[in-house]
Amino acid sequence: MTAGIYASRQKIKTLLITKVFGGQISRKAVMIENYPGFEEISGVELIKRFKKHLRKFPVEILNDTVIKVKKDNKKFRVLTKDGGGEFQARAVIVASGADPRPLEAPGEKEFIGRGVSYCVTCDGPLFQNKEVAVIGGGNAGLEAAIALAQWVKKISILEFFPKLAADASNIQKVKDLGVEIITNAEVKEIKGEEFVNSLIYQNRDSKKLKTVKIDGIFIEIGSIPATDFVKDLVDFNDKDEIIVNPYTAETKTPGLFAAGDVDNVLYKQIVIGCGEGAKAAISAIKYLNPVRSNPA
Repeated sequence: MTAGIYASRQKIKTLLITKVFGGQISRKAVMIENYPGFEEISGVELIKRFKKHLRKFPVEILNDTVIKVKKDNKKFRVLTKDGGGEFQARAVIVASGADPRPLEAPGEKEFIGRGVSYCVTCDGPLFQNKEVAVIGGGNAGLEAAIALAQWVKKISILEFFPKLAADASNIQKVKDLGVEIITNAEVKEIKGEEFVNSLIYQNRDSKKLKTVKIDGIFIEIGSIPATDFVKDLVDFNDKDEIIVNPYTAETKTPGLFAAGDVDNVLYKQIVIGCGEGAKAAISAIKYLNPVRSNPA
């Protein structure tokens, strides 16, 4: 959305292709306290404001999914899934973000939508007065637990490593909420009948198996960059992130840029993602118009 705002504001003919607005901000950021200008704002509300700002400019928006980006000579061909067809462009910005990383435990796939979730803002209210587990002790996991506390009766956080990886402030918040914290826990199986009713984990020190009776599981163990559709045009690091020039956001393919959680910029924050979107758009504008001065 930031790239779209910057490009269209400079009178660049801009097509934004997306199936869903908001990405991880809508899925995970229940309450944001570190975006400048807003002391406290929900992820859903922030995305509403982004969309309103975007629509102020003449950006064409297509509700579709990109399945392949190709380059022939100096033109890109962008192929979409749902009948949108094929689009040509002189420059492309990939800002597809990342998808939730699966736990890959037995029972996980079977119970998706029946107790297993990757989205607290989507599914949290469905677990009113229930007992749930959050898998993952990073900031995403603890923020999920903090958000769930307004609905559920009991929360257990299971972390694979000996210590939580989250910020001290989030750790203090979950402790104040009385959240049960279980470290050195490797989830072995998710069980249930029609819906989830328990999970089995192994203590990585003692090797003992334990069963936790629960009604729902929220998996927050990171994300996987959404990059399949450009894999022939870019290089990846060991995290499958697109490698970009840190000064321009350009990939190894001239005219192809990447921004946000999809690329190898070190820190994954909303404000940084927005900045990277702006950088990619400015770089794309200069690529299209080499003699142009820096756009504002």
